[in-house]
Amino acid sequence: MKIAIIVPLFPPKWLAGTEIATYNIARHLSKRGHEVHVITSLDEGLPRESMEQGFYVHRIRWRKIRFVGTISFWFKIFLALRNINPDIVHSQSIGMGIPGIVAKKLLKKPLLVWGRGIDVYLPGPLMKPLSKLVLRNADAVIALTEDMKREMQKICYRDVFVIPNGIDLEKFENLSREEARTKLQIKEDEKMVVFVGTLRPIKGLKYLIKAMNIITRQDTGVKLMLVGDGEERQDLQELVNELDLGNQVIFGGRVPNEKVSEYMVASDIFVLPSLSEGFPNVVLEAMAAGLPVVASKVGGLPEIIKDGKNGFLVEPKNPEQIAEKVMLLLRDEELRKRVSRNNKEKAKHYSWDSVVEKLEEIYKVDPIVKTENKLL
Repeated sequence: MKIAIIVPLFPPKWLAGTEIATYNIARHLSKRGHEVHVITSLDEGLPRESMEQGFYVHRIRWRKIRFVGTISFWFKIFLALRNINPDIVHSQSIGMGIPGIVAKKLLKKPLLVWGRGIDVYLPGPLMKPLSKLVLRNADAVIALTEDMKREMQKICYRDVFVIPNGIDLEKFENLSREEARTKLQIKEDEKMVVFVGTLRPIKGLKYLIKAMNIITRQDTGVKLMLVGDGEERQDLQELVNELDLGNQVIFGGRVPNEKVSEYMVASDIFVLPSLSEGFPNVVLEAMAAGLPVVASKVGGLPEIIKDGKNGFLVEPKNPEQIAEKVMLLLRDEELRKRVSRNNKEKAKHYSWDSVVEKLEEIYKVDPIVKTENKLL
């Protein structure tokens, strides 16, 4: 099957959840014998056309001009789809479904749309009126979680499949905590809390830093490593200085995706204080590393994290609750070990092979094969 996957951003420059998921979906589909074409935006210094890990990448210039730039980008995607002539168009976000609709109408190509998170929970002003159009016209729609499915059905009440993100478990095999700590210059007696992701307001990091202010009053041996970079870094650094946490909060900066597993294995607890989430890959990575997870009770996170079993859920914007759960895990070694074992076991259910196998089944269902939209 020839499959065209549309995604706004793509590695190596962009390494958030959707980008990493798309890379792995394309890689595993190509391993299973499909001809895969990823259509994405062009980043400076990268070729317009390339072959990566068995799949093709087509990069298109996206001029950041309000509305006009996006519409032009959509049109160029349609032209790429016309040239590729795929058997199916797969959109990795509701917004990228617009050129997919055009391809469906003019080229008679079936369209699959996979909601990723922000496009469902926090759509931009341009997308709000278009989301219903995309979901109504897609031949199949996928959500990452049951919560996301319900939100998508509020936009357009129709059939929605649920498939979670996946994880490459191989990255965590044969990784030693001692070796990882030595490489990252983390002392053995240091208690390390880690966050991995883009430094932006939606991630709720100022509440995590405020929680560290509470934690370090009780245990000065606890440190926080923020792995990633983004628009909020300067504001967060100013907050760290204001709270006099310069020795407790470390800004690790941007890290290649293949190195993230080392930071995970070297840490003790993973915290995700987000204000909104879909199904974050980073939580699966933390689980595969055996880390207890403390996360906000938002989006699909309650479907992954069960209190006391593989971590704890806290109310968003609540540094006191974050501090309480982190200290509980740090003080109770037996609890921490039990949660670690549970997470390693749970992570096995999210292999990319399993995810892509489910995706292939959706490609083959009647609404896709017949290119007939089927609403409830």
